[in-house]
Amino acid sequence: MTEVRIDKWLWATRIFKTRTIATDACKMGRVTMGGMNVKPSRLIKPGDVIAVKKPPITYTFEVLAVLQNRVGAKLVPNYLRNITTRDQLELLEMVKIDGFVNRQKGLGRPTKKDGREMKEFTDEAFFGFDDAFDWDEDDNPLWTADDEARLETPGK
Repeated sequence: MTEVRIDKWLWATRIFKTRTIATDACKMGRVTMGGMNVKPSRLIKPGDVIAVKKPPITYTFEVLAVLQNRVGAKLVPNYLRNITTRDQLELLEMVKIDGFVNRQKGLGRPTKKDGREMKEFTDEAFFGFDDAFDWDEDDNPLWTADDEARLETPGK
């Protein structure tokens, strides 16, 4: 076996999670060889250079060997060499850092600290309500002497 379909190789070397995703990437023009878009059925051989666009960067791989079946992550370096340019990798790092640093507070899942603060706030609001509320009905303008008498005599 000296040649294999590019979609199958992309899936087998774990560049894409499923073969369907690899096929779709080829159809959308995200996989190129020599600057030309390739179809999923394109045959590749050792020595070919493949560019895969996974926004925000374009990865570049050299095919070292072909394979038919998916392999474990530890075996992937036997089948490809990542020759992605340094500027593309730096761009990826910048995007990762930028996404973490510029995250607006309140977006996404709350942190443990946020959760504790919310719990403290709701506990104080609920239990502090009894202490702050004046249960004296005399403040009610609709409360009458008859209402007071009814409370004092349980049989009525």
